Amino acid sequence: MKPELLKLHQQQALGNTTRQSTGQTVTRRAALKMGAGAAAAVAATGASSSAAEAMPSGKPPKFGPSTGSFTDDMFDVDAVLAGAWDNGPYGQGDQRGTFNELTPERTAAALRILSSGRPVNTYQLGEEMFNGFPAFPSNPPRTHDMFLYTIGIDTPDGFEEGGGIVSGPDPFPPNQVSVFEERFAENFTFQIATQIDGLNHIGVGDVFYGGYRGSEIATPTGTSALGNETMGPVTARAVIYDVVGLKVATGQTDDFFVAANGQPVLRDNYRVSLDDLRACLKRQRVNQVGPGDVAIIHTGWTHLVRSDPNRYLTQEPGIYLAESRYFADRRVSMVATDSWGLEVLDPEVTGGNAFPCHQLLIVKEGIRIGESFVTDAAIADHCYEGVLVATPENVPGATCGSTPPCLLGQPGRAPRD
Repeated sequence: MKPELLKLHQQQALGNTTRQSTGQTVTRRAALKMGAGAAAAVAATGASSSAAEAMPSGKPPKFGPSTGSFTDDMFDVDAVLAGAWDNGPYGQGDQRGTFNELTPERTAAALRILSSGRPVNTYQLGEEMFNGFPAFPSNPPRTHDMFLYTIGIDTPDGFEEGGGIVSGPDPFPPNQVSVFEERFAENFTFQIATQIDGLNHIGVGDVFYGGYRGSEIATPTGTSALGNETMGPVTARAVIYDVVGLKVATGQTDDFFVAANGQPVLRDNYRVSLDDLRACLKRQRVNQVGPGDVAIIHTGWTHLVRSDPNRYLTQEPGIYLAESRYFADRRVSMVATDSWGLEVLDPEVTGGNAFPCHQLLIVKEGIRIGESFVTDAAIADHCYEGVLVATPENVPGATCGSTPPCLLGQPGRAPRD
């Protein structure tokens, strides 16, 4: 399960994409040579800037606190059901949550991350969609099944057998208009692949963010509060935490494996700790997140989407309650990851609780969650800080936005390995 990482790094530097065999021992030296950006052929130069606010004396260090600074204690569900979280951080009835932190001044500060006179890359953060994309199981199931609809096109053999839809064989006269459109299966949802969860997505029983009650806001076509219409466009400072790159660079081979495409991935039940987050920022020379920022955690889990979808959905590495409380303390606008559900699912960590990080972040703190944010290209350029731009679908009552966000950033210096 552990390939010869040094050889892999050399092949990738030459632009090869060879699948590596398994069963060989990984030396620490080989792992160190692989580094964080195994897919990067050349490390560009340039200083990393930061729009994070300056920390007054007595505040946590710029890279963030160590493990133990925040608790993993499970919240009191009965107290929440009795109204303990109704008066949220921005007052009862608020629908914006920490998007309230996205002020014009902070947007301007985020844009100053981009150094004048240097090229700016735009990184796609969305998963590439395909029919049968693995999705959290539900009844009816979440699906992405897209088929081509045609009018006036001479389609190839097998087109309709494969799901293609021929509405009519002839173009519209007199000017012979032909048509292509996409059509989706009946269970299409925004809640698949890359997405930003809304504040109406998760509750604690009937309790939702801001004191809203699910039974009062549910309608047949969406929720009457907390829907996508409350998001608006997002432009914010974003910080990538390359956790799997950290593990590779420091030779912690028990914490990751190599996927079929040759890329390192955190192990299935790995709990991302505050120490990991702090070490990432120190290695990357990036200041910790502050109010309105977007934290993005890179685990490599995206590399299982095509090669092992069952494993992809069964478990996932991620943060837990202490890390969620840290991000809440920093008043970030969003916490995102490249996995399908953000938080570690290991029952030895969670005690059997189901998605308590979602509940704490969304219901109590009003912090939205980003899922399946693909950051490999940015990491390959050593771009760990940039400007995230997202435009969630403006659909009243919808529970998430699935328009893929992008990251504006500039290649930076290689990490301190």
